[in-house]
Amino acid sequence: MIPNVFWLVPIASVAALIMAWFFFRQMMKEEEGTPRMVEIAEYVRRGAMAYLKQQYKIVFIVFIVLALVFAIMAYVLKVQNEWVPFAFLTGGFFSGLAGFFGMKTATYASARTANAARKSLNSGLRVAFRSGAVMGLVVVGLGLLDIAIWFIVLNAFYQGENTALITITTTMLTFGMGASTQALFARVGGGIYTKAADVGADLVGKVEANIPEDDPRNPATIADNVGDNVGDVAGMGADLYESYCGSILSTAALGATAFALNTDMQLRAVIAPMIIAAVGVFLSIIGIFLVRTKEGATMKDLLHSLGIGTNVSAVFIAIASFAILYLLKIDNWLGISFSVLTGLTAGVLIGQATEYYTSHSYKPTKDISAASQTGSATVIIKGIGTGMISTMIPVVTISVAIMLSYLCANGFDMSMSATSISKGLYGIGIAAVGMLSTLGITLATDTYGPIADNAGGNAEMSELGEEVRHRTDALDALGNTTAATGKGFAIGSAALTALALLASYIEEIKIAMARAVENGAVYIDALGNKFNPSTANMNDFMQFFQVTLINPKVLVGAFIGAMAAFLFSGITMGAVGRAAGSMVDEVRRQFREIKGILEGKATPDYGRCVEISTRSAQREMVFPSLLAIAIPIIIGCVLGVAGVLGLLVGGLAAGFTLAIFMANSGGAWDNAKKMVEEGNFGGKGSDCHKATIVGDTVGDPFKDTSGPSLNILIKLMSMVSIVMAGLTVACII
Repeated sequence: MIPNVFWLVPIASVAALIMAWFFFRQMMKEEEGTPRMVEIAEYVRRGAMAYLKQQYKIVFIVFIVLALVFAIMAYVLKVQNEWVPFAFLTGGFFSGLAGFFGMKTATYASARTANAARKSLNSGLRVAFRSGAVMGLVVVGLGLLDIAIWFIVLNAFYQGENTALITITTTMLTFGMGASTQALFARVGGGIYTKAADVGADLVGKVEANIPEDDPRNPATIADNVGDNVGDVAGMGADLYESYCGSILSTAALGATAFALNTDMQLRAVIAPMIIAAVGVFLSIIGIFLVRTKEGATMKDLLHSLGIGTNVSAVFIAIASFAILYLLKIDNWLGISFSVLTGLTAGVLIGQATEYYTSHSYKPTKDISAASQTGSATVIIKGIGTGMISTMIPVVTISVAIMLSYLCANGFDMSMSATSISKGLYGIGIAAVGMLSTLGITLATDTYGPIADNAGGNAEMSELGEEVRHRTDALDALGNTTAATGKGFAIGSAALTALALLASYIEEIKIAMARAVENGAVYIDALGNKFNPSTANMNDFMQFFQVTLINPKVLVGAFIGAMAAFLFSGITMGAVGRAAGSMVDEVRRQFREIKGILEGKATPDYGRCVEISTRSAQREMVFPSLLAIAIPIIIGCVLGVAGVLGLLVGGLAAGFTLAIFMANSGGAWDNAKKMVEEGNFGGKGSDCHKATIVGDTVGDPFKDTSGPSLNILIKLMSMVSIVMAGLTVACII
């Protein structure tokens, strides 16, 4: 029976969606500005919606094909749960819906932010941030709604069975694959779109033609602004939607396993992550209302303004988690509460480290700007070096968080018994929930970035005053740092979630093997004894599949997992290069053939550049996305469970480190350019400026295409492995 406290979850989801609607209506009441500002905003809005419509057509086809495959596996081959095709579709639908609502809001908010900046810096910050909050609240609202609906439905069907909660939670995990698949298409497609336009606009407009950023004479300007919305808003929203749901669901599945011997305690452990996330929604809303600043604020002042909102929410959710777990009377509630606190602390530390390495208020980015005095090569070298060094703090932080959350949850038991491991893994999962519990406001700070960027573009193209442009530049520079922080936060949460999913994979293998035994299959271990998956624990499975470092299947899987991260990055970087090359050719053609563009006497063909970015993104996004799905299926069929576990570990280790490196290098290059544009080292148009533009151009696909896609890659490979566990087991037979 569902306890009364569970109903806080759907209530919180509805509250989040209501507040998202409130902030949206509040933003829409703001003036959009001059006729020129309205016209430019409409160009961007139409381009963004046209792209998203085209992307969803392709994604729809892919989802239907995959759902049919899952239906065959479930109803014909009998190697999968019957609910999987439907759970997969709902996960993808809600993920896409979250991205759509967030992007729609962002396209309406940019001109209103620019117009608000005509009044004051605080007005601009308030409009941009609360518009970003729409995305944050929609993601958590739809995520909790999806979870609540499935829990209620599946509970009605499986209530009374001995393993009901294990079946329910592992089934719910499969809708995470739908969310991950949709997120990867959104991230890769949006990233290719935005960076093709951005690179084309910068290389030809700023470097060759020597015209300012977002100048209306640049044909790629509108496509660049559209790209900010489809990549950094719709893509990031879909990305964190699946991280949020994945962390809650994997922890619930681990709780069902860790407390399987006590039905009452098992139910409490399953709903605990849902309740923590629900309370986090209300605390995020409080934090959103606390964000404000003063006129003439420095970068540190602006960062402090956002920090107040996020930090207050984090402190309160830490306190609330202790209360929630105490009232639920979970075994070792105090230790598990400290696991939550560990995840929260890790999220804050990763955010602070990212801010240090990417904000031009600090030495690393200042040094990259100074390197521009000796040319673009030294800018690139310094940026790559900075990005590599920047991986140390996040990796150490996540490593410490994994160990602490594991030990706190199992009472510092290092015996490595099955019970000790299960409870420790539950602690790691709930640490990920803690990190993402205030996602409503964390995602608001991230979505704020592209809104501020578009506001700056609108101000430039509408030829607003120098003071207004200075304010929007300040908001934009802050957005670069918050975007980089958001990416670090997303990959950090992905690392914890992916580790929890590893344990969930073993549980899904157990269910698939038990199903096979019911159908007559017999398993014999290495000693020739009959293996019973129904009574086996996690250690038994590790021994049965020989998951050790001397098993070549594990090592080969780990190598392929590490390679997959680099292969995926290389393919997406190459896609951006090809798309950007087409954009450069088009911008040069328009400057050459449309007379009077550079004199401001003729209007560029913006639509042609939008079309090039759209076509390139749609063509290039399919292969890397399908590759991420295919690799774990192939490894599962060829190398079995041991190979898949090696694959997931290798992909997690390499993907996490590579993603941090790429995101931080890209963010540092971007803000190094911004620092020069503020008048340092010769200012705009100088040789130093051109050198930092080259660095920023190299960093664009680092931070906005390949890097952010990696955290989805490592989770999608885990999700695919879980969903395809039945097929992997069938291959063993």
